[in-house]
Amino acid sequence: MLVLAVHGSAVPAAAATISRLTATVEALSGIRAVVGHLDVQRPSLAEVVRAHPGAVVVPLLLGDGYHRRVDVPAVLDGTGCVLTPGLSGERGVAQALYGRLREAERRRGPYARADAVIVAGAGSSRPGGNDGTRLCAARLAALLEADGGPVPVPVVPAYLTSAGPTVAEALASLRGAGFGRVAVGAHLLAPGRFTHALAGVGAWTVSEPLADHPLLARSVVDRYESARGTRVLRAARLAC
Repeated sequence: MLVLAVHGSAVPAAAATISRLTATVEALSGIRAVVGHLDVQRPSLAEVVRAHPGAVVVPLLLGDGYHRRVDVPAVLDGTGCVLTPGLSGERGVAQALYGRLREAERRRGPYARADAVIVAGAGSSRPGGNDGTRLCAARLAALLEADGGPVPVPVVPAYLTSAGPTVAEALASLRGAGFGRVAVGAHLLAPGRFTHALAGVGAWTVSEPLADHPLLARSVVDRYESARGTRVLRAARLAC
């Protein structure tokens, strides 16, 4: 059994986005995937792992903040479940964000390109909690540079809560430096209060969230298969 640990949201579009991700994961892997929520929605992660002891749990989290380091391990304690790393720093996340950015640019025109990009993460006050956003920004910058444009596109991380700079501060700084087409790449998984906040920030364009991008599903399956391989190897060693 594969369990996706997600934050949860009261916004109906968030559940629809996660459902599309789950369907793609199942199509890629042939494994049934169940969603457990940390907040707001049911079933809760605790309910799901009680029903499926020994499952592989993949945290659908882009940062290694409080939820990844504290909440999820506490819920899994004593369940026999295998906890994989989250998606913080995953290369597929940056590639998915690159695709979403290009989609957002095309909405402004067939040949439109941003001259600066803000990678907007949720934000965390915990040490290492924002590393995923920072690494995603660095990888996105490399992907944009590989496009071979005439002028390098600056890419900066910013946050919606608990850390700085804020998205508004980063936007003001880039505009003050003379950049007129500042795009915001949403380093977020599903629609919710953070995506609503980004829609009102006044950027040139804002990309869609990432969870239902096919590369995210591939990353989840890779996490699952890696955990299963480790478990099978451990069982073989114990049988010797």
